[in-house]
Amino acid sequence: DVQLQASGGGVVQNGGSLRLSCAASGFTDDDFAMCWFRQAPGKEREGVSCMSVSGGRQYVSDSVRGRFTISTRIGEDTVYLQMNNLKPEDTAVYFCAASASALYGNNWDHDPFRYYYEHWGQGTLVTVSS
Repeated sequence: DVQLQASGGGVVQNGGSLRLSCAASGFTDDDFAMCWFRQAPGKEREGVSCMSVSGGRQYVSDSVRGRFTISTRIGEDTVYLQMNNLKPEDTAVYFCAASASALYGNNWDHDPFRYYYEHWGQGTLVTVSS
């Protein structure tokens, strides 16, 4: 069975940094997509960033571009989300999700969040105080 283990959330002050990690296990595919989504209280879930675990393809949403960086290490089925210059509006529960099939969507590189991600990790809470 595929499992995703997210970690790294916490409380940070406005302008601070955090790094989230999501480790995947159980995939038999050579490459697959891993994404970060977030959901703030009373708001809809929002896509943040996605990456192929091979490292060759990635996407960062406009709302966090320039502040958040997604990365992976070759040979590890783990994706990291480095979050810098955090703002109170970044406060949310962050979820990682993964799919092998989504990566082969025709428009994945431009709109990865439109695809279905069948595997989800538990959320990790990020709180940015003002």
